Amino acid sequence: MDRDSHSEDTLSTMVLENIKNKLIDAFRASGECRDDTREDVGTRARQLSLSRSQQANEELRRAQIDGAITWLRSELLEMRSQDLQLAKTLLGLNTEIQRLRRESFGGLDDTGDDQP
Repeated sequence: MDRDSHSEDTLSTMVLENIKNKLIDAFRASGECRDDTREDVGTRARQLSLSRSQQANEELRRAQIDGAITWLRSELLEMRSQDLQLAKTLLGLNTEIQRLRRESFGGLDDTGDDQP
């Protein structure tokens, strides 16, 4: 029975050693993962910060572009208004010129009819 007990002890010792080694390896791996995780968290935080900064810059750039587009629209509307006013003025002047020509040539025609 001593032999059986000795072999059981040896077997138990081997199993316990195996479990111990697995636990040690597991803790080493998790410790390395934690270190990697800490580094990853720092890197991710920096990346997030850069990403947010880039996002803020992009939003600012879009806001500036939107402001420039709004200004251009208002300028174009003002130019259109001035263009319409100028067109009305030119049409009025043309109408007045045509009226004066008719009066002028009409007067000559009338004087031309009176002379034989």
